[in-house]
Amino acid sequence: MAENKRDYYEVLGIPKNADEAAIKRAYRTLAKKYHPDANPGDQEAEAKFKEASEAYAVLIDPDKRAKYDQFGHAAFDGAGAGGFDMNSAEFSDIFSDIFGDLFGGGGFGGFGGFGGFGGFGSRSRSHGGPMQGANTRARIRISFKEAITGVTKKLEINLKEACPDCGGSGAKKGTSPVTCSQCGGSGQVTMTQQTIFGMSQTVRVCPSCSGSGKIIKEKCPGCGGGGYIARRQQVEVSIPAGIDDGQSVRIRGKGEPGQNGGPFGDLLVEVRVAEDPHFAREDTDIFSAVHLSFAQAALGDTIRILTVDGEVEYELKGGTQPGTRIRLRGKGVPYLRQPGIRGDHYVTFFVDVPQKMNKEQKEALLAFDAAMGGKLSGGDEGGKKKKGFFK
Repeated sequence: MAENKRDYYEVLGIPKNADEAAIKRAYRTLAKKYHPDANPGDQEAEAKFKEASEAYAVLIDPDKRAKYDQFGHAAFDGAGAGGFDMNSAEFSDIFSDIFGDLFGGGGFGGFGGFGGFGGFGSRSRSHGGPMQGANTRARIRISFKEAITGVTKKLEINLKEACPDCGGSGAKKGTSPVTCSQCGGSGQVTMTQQTIFGMSQTVRVCPSCSGSGKIIKEKCPGCGGGGYIARRQQVEVSIPAGIDDGQSVRIRGKGEPGQNGGPFGDLLVEVRVAEDPHFAREDTDIFSAVHLSFAQAALGDTIRILTVDGEVEYELKGGTQPGTRIRLRGKGVPYLRQPGIRGDHYVTFFVDVPQKMNKEQKEALLAFDAAMGGKLSGGDEGGKKKKGFFK
């Protein structure tokens, strides 16, 4: 159950502001330490390996990490790792990358007896087939109010598109790429090597064609053989109501181009929310302060309180003490995952003490103090000055 899970940052031993490189370093260390092949029959190591793998799967993904930072384990409704299937090709690719760095290509011979992972140790990323392009990132700034209501912004950014001269092939007009002779068009070559676990066969990217399976003999002058060119484009970013500072919006298909006919990656737009002079935010709640005069606090008054929805009327009770906090229900931040539900707005009252007063005001205050029992050392029942203790 979610409440029994350890914090993912604690699992990996990293701070909450850790970048992608730090997350990968931490996971590599734990994966090497607790990997089942290195700890045969050790159920505790197996459990720690699964726990670290689940934490890595969430924190390495910007969208899942943003949800986890806001909602914790509840963000995934008990699906574990945000619905991340440990038998999926996506998770196998993660291990291909991680253990390729650790053991020279990831040549593990299967996780015998390790439920849910059996056999993927020998699987490597298929470089001959279509591969989705990498994600790109951008940043956009919005106001505090826009984060509450939601907004659509236009972002100008350099995006790649197919070269008009070669249509994305990368070959000079009138020519075509040819099949790579080293890999036969598969994009990968098989190598056998000795590892700490014995002999291992590792499938790697073909060095001649870089995994494309094709060789371009005459490159297109328009794109230099890359097949794509960068062009300044305007992208519409739909920012949902309730988004918090540092969270990201994903725009499908606006990232880097794929390989071998694969789809484009995505554009991840990080949202930075400006501070507001009147409001502060904590999760889905809003906080503000209202300053009162002594008379208002003592006698009560009908006041107007500023909220993100505009001013609301509030009946202030007489005898309100400094530091009193009230709650305006449903005047906070909308829940991202529960449309129609909002947090609350908390208002703290402060009583202003005048710093300068004229003679008439001072006499009136002394008279008031006298009527209240004469606690001021400088006044009596008639509002006249009397000698202090040391006089």
